[in-house]
Amino acid sequence: MKTADPQTQRKIANRLKRARGQLDAVIEAVESGGSCRDVVTQLSAVSTALDRAGFVIVSSAMQYCITDPETAAAEEDGLTVDELEKLFLSLS
Repeated sequence: MKTADPQTQRKIANRLKRARGQLDAVIEAVESGGSCRDVVTQLSAVSTALDRAGFVIVSSAMQYCITDPETAAAEEDGLTVDELEKLFLSLS
């Protein structure tokens, strides 16, 4: 992700890695016949972690575009306000 500063990139990557670990736990629980409660609890945690990572990504893109719209437009990943709104709404 080019638009985020290194600290934000690290934060996003950590959230996604946490979600991956939780998803691995869900898969393990399903394959081993884990309890429904455990599977749903872990699945909820995965969903929350992914949502939060998505919000941080969109928030970072919004901040970048607002800070320097001319540079953002020149980048291949530059987003219009309408595109950012669609991305944000796709997370809900």
